[in-house]
Amino acid sequence: MSLGKRFLRHPVVQRALGRLAASYLRLVQRTNRFAIQAGGTPTGRVDAWMDARTPLIAGMWHGQHIMMPFMRRPSDRVATIISRNADGNINTIALERLGVRVIRASGARGRSRATDVRAKGGAEGLRAMLRALRDGESVAFSADVPKLSRRCDAGILTLARLSGRPIVPAAVVTSRHLRFRSWDRACLGLPFGRGAIVLGDPIYVPRDSAGEAFESLRRFVESEMDRVHARAYAMVGRADRAALYRAASPAAASAPVGDAA
Repeated sequence: MSLGKRFLRHPVVQRALGRLAASYLRLVQRTNRFAIQAGGTPTGRVDAWMDARTPLIAGMWHGQHIMMPFMRRPSDRVATIISRNADGNINTIALERLGVRVIRASGARGRSRATDVRAKGGAEGLRAMLRALRDGESVAFSADVPKLSRRCDAGILTLARLSGRPIVPAAVVTSRHLRFRSWDRACLGLPFGRGAIVLGDPIYVPRDSAGEAFESLRRFVESEMDRVHARAYAMVGRADRAALYRAASPAAASAPVGDAA
């Protein structure tokens, strides 16, 4: 391990960076004028709309996850899952300071991350998310296949199918932001601009959904995720540039997206 990596993994350094990240995100949230849209509900009824659908599964694309705590209201109980890998410690510290409960779970060795929901955080992670939903806690869940930006995986649908709770496609964007050159084109908001939080209509996955019906729902969730992101960027007067980087190679297009297990 390099000296720089050892330094960044020191507990004192990680705590400091996590707290700094949370403080910065609070600054971004406070200095952007956010508009909120939930389905076709008038702005003044967004709280009632969310209350009627809670607990829910907030579906997010990788790359937008940095901004997702902004959609949490002070009274909301929200959980998310992060790997036990040391690289997730800073994110965990920041999220917890922003009021999001973090489930730490190990990946399932030997499983294909593209085809098995349990590989996202292990079977223990899936069970923990199901318990959270049963206990009235909403769950924020990244919907895309690892390393295949904006291609919906089966994992989020499996969680919805087993829990009976709806998937709500969600996007949080700001007019001023930095776009990183990571595989997911991660986006970090900047202060002093405009922001938009867009929630799509809830999508339920029947308990007996399988085969083509399950695949049809997967494609629908994918299209709704794209739609809410396009809408959010339009609300702040920007184009959704990350959509331009969607993997388009033949290998990516034919890659498996999971099953209904």
